[in-house]
Amino acid sequence: MKLDFFDEIFKGFGMADTSWGGSIKIFSLVLLTFIVSFVVGKIFKQLQKHFDKTNNLWDDTILWAARKPISTMIWIVGLSLSAAMADHVAGTTFYAFAEPVARLGLIAMIAWFIVRLISGAERIVVSPEKMADPMDPTTVSAMSKLLRGSVIITAVLVILQSMGYSISGVLAFGGIGGIAIGFAAKDLLANFFGGLMIYMDRPFSVGDWVRSPDQDIEGTVEKIGWRLTTIRTFDKRPLYVPNGTFATISLENPSRMSHRRIHEVIGIRYDDAHLMSKIVADVKQMLIDDDEIDTSQTTIVNFNQFNASSLDFFIYCFTKTINWIHYHEVKQNVLLKIHEIISKHGAEIAFPTQTLHHASISPVELRAAEVAAPETK
Repeated sequence: MKLDFFDEIFKGFGMADTSWGGSIKIFSLVLLTFIVSFVVGKIFKQLQKHFDKTNNLWDDTILWAARKPISTMIWIVGLSLSAAMADHVAGTTFYAFAEPVARLGLIAMIAWFIVRLISGAERIVVSPEKMADPMDPTTVSAMSKLLRGSVIITAVLVILQSMGYSISGVLAFGGIGGIAIGFAAKDLLANFFGGLMIYMDRPFSVGDWVRSPDQDIEGTVEKIGWRLTTIRTFDKRPLYVPNGTFATISLENPSRMSHRRIHEVIGIRYDDAHLMSKIVADVKQMLIDDDEIDTSQTTIVNFNQFNASSLDFFIYCFTKTINWIHYHEVKQNVLLKIHEIISKHGAEIAFPTQTLHHASISPVELRAAEVAAPETK
């Protein structure tokens, strides 16, 4: 590396031929690197204040993505120049090691910048606070991981090529090694492709409530990774499910239901049988008039069966809400109204009862039965 420019500067200060001039040169380069890094940091802070005042979200993301890679690159270049200066003034071989490190560092910093830019863009496009029409988090997460993986693989291949390795040889070795790895890590690959199928088929997304009738899996999806899906159970425990599991089990997604169903059986006394038709008619009209019930769906109220202790009728309808908490409020309101209708007609809700009939017996017959019975001790 040509360092004549720095020699001319130090000659102007009369330090080029001193015994300690070499040390001063190296120290000066390190100090200059620190000053440049400090000034660039200040520039970034001022740009950040300016960008915060604008409505453009992408300039903030680009600035955030570039800040650390540029700061790190300044130190890589500065230390590389210091190593070259040490070789120049002291005859060392530091630069022979520092020069390829600096070259590879530049490639790594460019890749780091692109990876950070992709992560920043991911946060923007899924945020309802930043986007009027945010994208699906599951799809964006899959695309982001794919792009970041592509950038990293490309950077590694470029670094290997810069170090003198043949990319074609590396790819050929990767193909042979991939076969061996495939046999050794088939479960890992099954989970990987299971995650890929989740991203493609999208049976659920982050935030959905899912459950499996085949296994004891139920909760809210927190994260979909390439190997594991994290589900937060309703008792707030994290459940880590390998993605390959979802290829072999049935899965329900209640978060995507269109309605919630109310299906209840109510019994009245046999003594109130003559009131059944009026009660059923009033209950059905009550459901039709309820704004929380979707009457475009199946709505049934009918006398159902003669039970052991009651005459049963059932209600079958669907609420407009799918919110679990609000659904139970609507259901409570419907059941209380049914109780009011039954009471209004003078009937009562039945509960299990038994009637015991015993025959009356005269004292003479009772005495004869006692005499006839064998004496027991």
